[in-house]
Amino acid sequence: MMRLDPRVQLLWSLRALVVAAIFGALAAVLDFFVFERGIWLPIVVFLGVLGLGVVLAALRYRYWRYEVRDDSLYLERGVFTRVRTVVPFVRIQHVDSSRSPVERLAGLATTVVYTAGSRGADVTIPGLSASDSDDLQERIKRLAIRAEGDDAV
Repeated sequence: MMRLDPRVQLLWSLRALVVAAIFGALAAVLDFFVFERGIWLPIVVFLGVLGLGVVLAALRYRYWRYEVRDDSLYLERGVFTRVRTVVPFVRIQHVDSSRSPVERLAGLATTVVYTAGSRGADVTIPGLSASDSDDLQERIKRLAIRAEGDDAV
């Protein structure tokens, strides 16, 4: 089983920092206009949300795994609800590698596997190094093409 790049924890923690800042600002506005208790409520809210976000980022990283098998892509993830996904290569339509501006700064990328079938049936593998994402994209593409040939009538 393969793991994500450890740097993805930093990105997820930064996202938690932004969310904590938003909640802290809302708590400050609420405290200023309603409670008038001082600065403690926004600080407690900010630190609580930030702490929870950082812990969840670490747990999310801990439980995220993927594996390229002979006939399928297997993913296992989830903190509260464990999700196991198996994507047969014969169902794969195409594979993308994307890098948001924040991912580029961190040297990371996301691989997106699009499958045939119902709407929104795509699988995303975040937090890969740029080279690992490109390698994974090529490997899945080759295996999907081979599987399509094996399944042809």
